[in-house]
Amino acid sequence: MKQSKKLNEWGYKVFKPILSPIFKLYYNPRIENKEYLQQDGPIVVVGNHKHIMDQCLVIIATKRIIHYMAKKEYFDGKMAWFFKATGCISVNRSIHDSNAKNKALEVLESGGAIGLFPEGTRNKTKAKLLPFKYGAVSMAKKTNATIIPFGIVGDYKFRSKNLKIKFGKPFKVGEMSLEEANAKLEKIVLELIGG
Repeated sequence: MKQSKKLNEWGYKVFKPILSPIFKLYYNPRIENKEYLQQDGPIVVVGNHKHIMDQCLVIIATKRIIHYMAKKEYFDGKMAWFFKATGCISVNRSIHDSNAKNKALEVLESGGAIGLFPEGTRNKTKAKLLPFKYGAVSMAKKTNATIIPFGIVGDYKFRSKNLKIKFGKPFKVGEMSLEEANAKLEKIVLELIGG
């Protein structure tokens, strides 16, 4: 499967086999319905965002390389090399970042996988979900990519008893409007986290 040549993947391929077993051993997560993470074609993997490690639960559930959209600040610090090496896409959240969106569209158009959190940031409120932004459904509609929703519940603790990611049934935006697709996505994620 051809991937976007503008994004690095070597770090993903090097670090995943090392870090995944450590993550699994430490946090003891449960993964449900990982078969929904289809093995070919463009996919947008989206769900709730409660913890800095949320993307790791998606990454350990599939053999595919997931290009995560991450805030620009991660690319300004000492760990910038890591985010670049693992194929993350820098997003400037203070503007409508068309450059980041175009890079993500390139990945999808080449049959790749994009991961993002439509809440836009970690949810530190008491609400089940923050309002979903339209980026995920917009990119999926433009590229005919399949949306794979997920919900994360539980605590990130050593040998956690309740940390779980559950994937929902994949769907395509198709003829739905962005508003309809976004509402459907939000409803599915809410159901997955038991809302």
